[in-house]
Amino acid sequence: MGTGKTRMSLELVDRRKTKIDKVIWYCPVSLKETIRREILKHTDCTDADICVFGDNTNERNVPEVLWYIVGIESMSSSNRVVLTVNKLITDKTFIILDESSYIKGHRSIRTMRITELSKNARYRLILTGTPLSQGVVDLFAQMRFLSPKILGYNSFYSFAANHLEYSEKYPGRIVRAHNVEYLAAKIKPYVYQITKEECLDLPDKLYTTRYFYMTQEQRAHYEWAKEEILSEIDERDDYFTSVTIFRLFGVLQGIVSGFWNRRIMRGQYQRLRFEHERTGTLIDAIYSIPRDAKVIVWAKYRYDIEQITDVLRANFNDEDIALYHGGLKTKQRNIEEDKFHNGARFFVGTPQCGGHGLTLNEAHYVIFYNNGFKYSERLQAEDRNHRIGQEHKVTYIDLRCSNSIDDRIAEALANKGSVVDSFRREVEKVKAKKDRVRELIKSL
Repeated sequence: MGTGKTRMSLELVDRRKTKIDKVIWYCPVSLKETIRREILKHTDCTDADICVFGDNTNERNVPEVLWYIVGIESMSSSNRVVLTVNKLITDKTFIILDESSYIKGHRSIRTMRITELSKNARYRLILTGTPLSQGVVDLFAQMRFLSPKILGYNSFYSFAANHLEYSEKYPGRIVRAHNVEYLAAKIKPYVYQITKEECLDLPDKLYTTRYFYMTQEQRAHYEWAKEEILSEIDERDDYFTSVTIFRLFGVLQGIVSGFWNRRIMRGQYQRLRFEHERTGTLIDAIYSIPRDAKVIVWAKYRYDIEQITDVLRANFNDEDIALYHGGLKTKQRNIEEDKFHNGARFFVGTPQCGGHGLTLNEAHYVIFYNNGFKYSERLQAEDRNHRIGQEHKVTYIDLRCSNSIDDRIAEALANKGSVVDSFRREVEKVKAKKDRVRELIKSL
């Protein structure tokens, strides 16, 4: 991440310009405007040479240009976009799939559509900073997009039979990968990999943590939530799955952030809100930062964004705050991004929405209000402002609730893993003894 994949792609296109008639650039919807700006920045193209797919783009009005920028998510949600893309692709098309981890699910609609439509294009390129976030299972769909000949398997089932071992008790759960060296040798001729240490002279990353504690009310509900999960487990024979773990961790993380979407019956939830010290700790951290320094604040939940926005507005001016999350339409997110580039001090966003593709090098300080469960997501968020062009050391500040699920999440991220997966492995070791499983949950 942050090693110039976009710039390299533009150079590859330029070197093949006599052999192609157009470029289709798939990227996450949130990055369409970023890609458009990068094309304008690094080529002699103008706006007239670029078509960014929008709400009204269709087969009848799509212009004849060199560059077409298409949102990956739209390939599963919009038949209009699929039909328009199908009309454009020829054997002389250059297709770039940015953030190719978006098609790692071999059975997803967007994966199948993008792969099928692209197979006749002469040139196909995938870009990603996190190709294997869940292991070699992620490799199949991305390599198949380039060509089935690379791995030599026409179906995922043939690939899985040779390289994946599944749990006998939990269908679909991968427990082990086989012949990994063989896979590495197969893809080597088609992969160019480089790290930031190899190609860039970037300043250091610095890390610090701000601790706080739960209030008595939070602690009471925190223990109550664990008891509810334990009661559900006791009612079932197949008593603990990854889904249960994910829900448990989500509930506990929400409580230490000041809320609990408590399920009162199937399909119905009640939001409980609590006083908490996380926002106060955030403000304390901000006041320890130089007043003229820009700050990125990453938060996991939309409720977090609301609370962060409220506390920032109470302490600073509204024009100093730029918001970036899934609740905003693409056009508004672009406006908010420009607002940050043009003077706003705070960029407040969710890693799920803003953790890919953005360049926010103006900020030398990043605050993780809370963290997701995957190391790959954390790394993507960190690298929004630790990439080409960054000339200052970047300080990352974690807000962490002591004696809570935050400790477990921090430990997993420090080990570059997934907190859900690591806890599931602990459960697997003692799954025959319900008392031991209860002890694990109570210890969270």
